[in-house]
Amino acid sequence: MSTHSLSGKTVLISGGSRGIGLAIALRAAQDGANVALLAKTDKPHPRLEGTVHSAADAVKAGGGEPLAIVGDVRNDADIARAVDQTVATFGGIDIVVNNASVIDLSPSADLEAKKYDLMQDVNVRGTFMLSRAAAPFLAKAENPHILSLSPPLNPSAKWLGAHTAYTLAKFGMTMVTVGMAAEFESQGIAANTLWPRTTIATAAVQNLLGGDKIMRASRTPEIYADAAYLVVTSGSREMTGQSLIVEDVLVAAGVSDFAHYAAKPGTPDEALFPDIFLD
Repeated sequence: MSTHSLSGKTVLISGGSRGIGLAIALRAAQDGANVALLAKTDKPHPRLEGTVHSAADAVKAGGGEPLAIVGDVRNDADIARAVDQTVATFGGIDIVVNNASVIDLSPSADLEAKKYDLMQDVNVRGTFMLSRAAAPFLAKAENPHILSLSPPLNPSAKWLGAHTAYTLAKFGMTMVTVGMAAEFESQGIAANTLWPRTTIATAAVQNLLGGDKIMRASRTPEIYADAAYLVVTSGSREMTGQSLIVEDVLVAAGVSDFAHYAAKPGTPDEALFPDIFLD
């Protein structure tokens, strides 16, 4: 897997005020990248750490050039403004990371209609609209990438039936991305997805998937960020249209020891909690 530095490159990330999106932003900042963050969290949340402004500060401290954009990926005007501000500030866009996502694992009978709509609007529509808006500028970049944080398509009864609405939304992100890989291939724009084998220690895991027990059996967001870095620094005409697994990407790059990614140091690999969608 060939790699190119992100020095001087511009990364536009949906979400990114905390968790995996922030970890990806900070990994890009290590190269001195320009990092534009489109996120809703303008002021501190009572239950969630971080705002788009604190994330921008962390990017700056980490060596990158940040741009904090308060906006909602569900709003077309906010998407257009984010793309315009990013291009006006940094001169273009090299990478789009579709990180913004909503999760609700409720069974169909219990899921509120507004939550179904929210997952479709953020996960699927947001991925489509942000990627589409950035595509004309990606086409001008030297090594353009779209990366969506979504799983491989695995339409088995096990996963479709487990949480139908959420599964539909995450598979929708993947279908958008794989579709755009084919659509934009002639322009040299890569589009891939990335998903981990184990749960990642984020607020979603803490609050929705099992609390402290699952958090202790998870890996840190840095494993996702390191794999994402390898994907978006690969040649855009060499790797596109793939549904990639975090650990497989790292292994292909020569990483064989994942111990330092354990959220609880010393946790053996066999004790880690497997993520959903992977058999």
